[in-house]
Amino acid sequence: MSVWDELTGQSEAIAIFRAAAADSSLAAAPIANSAMTHSWLITGPPGSGRSNLAYAFATALLSPGGVEDDEATRRQVAARTHPDLAVLSTEGVIIKMEDVRKLVASSQFSPSVARYRVMVIEDADRMAERTSNVLLKALEEPPPRTVWILCAPSEADLIPTIRSRVRTVRLRIPDVDEVADLISRRDGVDLATATRAAREAQSHIGMAHRLATNEDARRRRRRTLEIALGIRSVSGAVVAASQLLELAGEDAKAITEERDAEERESALRSLGIEPGGTIPPALRAQLRSLEEDQKRRATRSLRDGIDRIMVDLLSLYRDVLLLQLGVPTEPINLAIRPELVAASEASTAAATLATMDAITTARKRIDGNVAPTLALEAMLISAAR
Repeated sequence: MSVWDELTGQSEAIAIFRAAAADSSLAAAPIANSAMTHSWLITGPPGSGRSNLAYAFATALLSPGGVEDDEATRRQVAARTHPDLAVLSTEGVIIKMEDVRKLVASSQFSPSVARYRVMVIEDADRMAERTSNVLLKALEEPPPRTVWILCAPSEADLIPTIRSRVRTVRLRIPDVDEVADLISRRDGVDLATATRAAREAQSHIGMAHRLATNEDARRRRRRTLEIALGIRSVSGAVVAASQLLELAGEDAKAITEERDAEERESALRSLGIEPGGTIPPALRAQLRSLEEDQKRRATRSLRDGIDRIMVDLLSLYRDVLLLQLGVPTEPINLAIRPELVAASEASTAAATLATMDAITTARKRIDGNVAPTLALEAMLISAAR
């Protein structure tokens, strides 16, 4: 099984990385003397598989080349335990400067068992400018066998000085059929369910997986559309805003609750504390740090949940607008086509465009730390009007 097999719809990007990995396997000289480069940036829309491609490339670089060794390296990379792989991903809203400093310091070590030392930064767009400047020095003067792989939605999300020092590989949005085939093959879901999930997730691979395998996620998405279609007045919009915020909270809780419990149990086990046992005072600080990390993750998860609701609403009004304009395109929300037709007949294309603009404005406001409740209320009042 190749490290590239679970990537879908990115044949051009895969060809670039395969060629780079193959070239590097022949180069005994420093990277500067080969077709490889020290620094890569993978960009693409959410759900296009940026981090999956980054880890596939890391596996190809770290593997000694044999089939059995490839499998062993793949398992180590998947578990993030390979001695020559360092990963920086954040569960918070931003990447901390001290975390980048630690990663930069570790990048100076020579590889221990592989040909290269590979440094992966997921969500590099979450670095503030001061934090990015800490990374810049490492990209300007990298050690001879260190490779950096950054992931971000767009080149514009990084400062110009970093963009000038990386080779960018852009991913495209996979086709619905490609995502459905992957979900069906990998997760054992029937093709019809996988196709509906891929279409409603708008080819976001992670969200398509969740919709295809989680009934609660499908129910929450259905409820989101029902709430939006049921708004008839300003007071109804205010009530709908609180309902949508509650749905986002439920979604965030579903994602984080099980993981939080597993992390706490694992931490207690590693500290030698029996389940239900008393925690010694000397160890309470470690658990408190874990709880603080989980709170930060919950905050990000809630914001992500609200943004998922916004994306679902944009898909709803996009379908309504296309029906109003008479565009012969299959709607994203095909399962509720009768409701879409009724909504398109009850409004005008200009009003639908105004509503979509209001959703975009609400997303920007929430990004700017406006209270989500106020942003949602303003957005839905615009929709009601």
